Amino acid sequence: MSFKTIIEPFKIKEVEPISVTSEEERVQYLKDAHYNPFMLKSEQVLIDFLTDSGTSAMSSRQWAAMMEADEAYAGSKSWHRMEAVIKDLTGYNYILPTHQGRAAERILYSHLGGKGKVFISNTHFDTTRANIEFSGAEAIDIPIEEAKHPMLDHPFKGNIDTKALEELILKYGAENIGGVILTVTNNSGGGQPVSMFNAKEAQKICQKYKVRYFIDCCRIAENAYYIKHREAGYENKSYKQIAQEMFALADGGVMSAKKDGLVNMGGFLALKDKKLADECTNLLIITEGFATYGGLSGRSMEAISVGLEEVFEPAYLQYRIRSTAYLGEKLYKMGVPLIYPIGGHAVYIDAKAFYQHIPVNEYPGQAMVCELYLKGGIRSVEIGSVMFGKYDKERKLIPAPNELVRLAIPRRVYTQSHIEYVIEVFEKILIGKDEVRGVKIVEEPEFLRHFTAKFERLNKT
Repeated sequence: MSFKTIIEPFKIKEVEPISVTSEEERVQYLKDAHYNPFMLKSEQVLIDFLTDSGTSAMSSRQWAAMMEADEAYAGSKSWHRMEAVIKDLTGYNYILPTHQGRAAERILYSHLGGKGKVFISNTHFDTTRANIEFSGAEAIDIPIEEAKHPMLDHPFKGNIDTKALEELILKYGAENIGGVILTVTNNSGGGQPVSMFNAKEAQKICQKYKVRYFIDCCRIAENAYYIKHREAGYENKSYKQIAQEMFALADGGVMSAKKDGLVNMGGFLALKDKKLADECTNLLIITEGFATYGGLSGRSMEAISVGLEEVFEPAYLQYRIRSTAYLGEKLYKMGVPLIYPIGGHAVYIDAKAFYQHIPVNEYPGQAMVCELYLKGGIRSVEIGSVMFGKYDKERKLIPAPNELVRLAIPRRVYTQSHIEYVIEVFEKILIGKDEVRGVKIVEEPEFLRHFTAKFERLNKT
């Protein structure tokens, strides 16, 4: 017998209080944070949808495993446990532990990058792009055409454009391609999944031109869910088997375990090629730590080992995907424009369509994240021209393809009533949306400006 209600497949045995603030208090808090939610204190936030990275609630099994951790500097039992779990999942022989995903990115892409090199992806995320560009290389996004239309329904809008991929390899020359990166799920593209067929087609092209092919695998369990339920031929495979098949296509994988590893800190780089692994290990030891801990404590490695098993449990994945979809579907029915279908880890609001009166150079996404906080204490993040916009030589904004606001839902943290509250906040935002004005940037760094940029709100003209 099946039920319409999808319940949380866990019981709560420990609680953490959250702060309930008034709108008057939030006005001052946001002003003090220069209208950048990254600068808010966590105790000033009621519902924190800033990121799903490292914000998960760990299970009793994970906490119990941490008590058995071996903190030896070299060759600890905890390292060998984590290494075995990752080898089993990925099929790769060479595992490099890192304190989080961007450290693995920096090691791999700084080694393969540099001036004149090009990396191609369905969509690079912010830290991936920053690490590539910091090396002097160029990062190019080639999502499929359907991904450029937020409300268009397509089962695998995270796919890479394979025709464009081959054209770019021929244009730049295979020897100048640092790597092709398939991000699963496609975070900046709305948390949309990638099909196995598309991953295989990309592999064929990379093999044809002898170009390295990597999986950004931080949400590969969520991606496996969509393949099982949307792609023919995978109905009878387990989520883990689907993930293993996708890993087998690539030369390596980069993971922030802070997502589908269900932990608060940790990541890894996994590779097939010994020579490349040896070269990256040198960088790992110089910058992160010895090869068997890489900046991680034994406790964190134990938690990752358990998390990478729990994340493929069917009850968990069903709850995870359906609870996120519930929020998105409710907002969609209210008339809130968003990326459809709903992604696995987040709901992406189309701020450009929501605030049609705010031009892109006044950052409608940033205006929305401010409104969400002011109206309901909800912290979210802009994924648009603040995060991905660039300037031309005259300092004129080259906007991002989309102006989005991401509501990234932490795993196993919030209950149904929290989600109902978020829906109610959007009801209030809809009422006065035409009166909202944009923002301007008054201070920004060269890379990853959305983390520390300072803004001012624009007044009515």
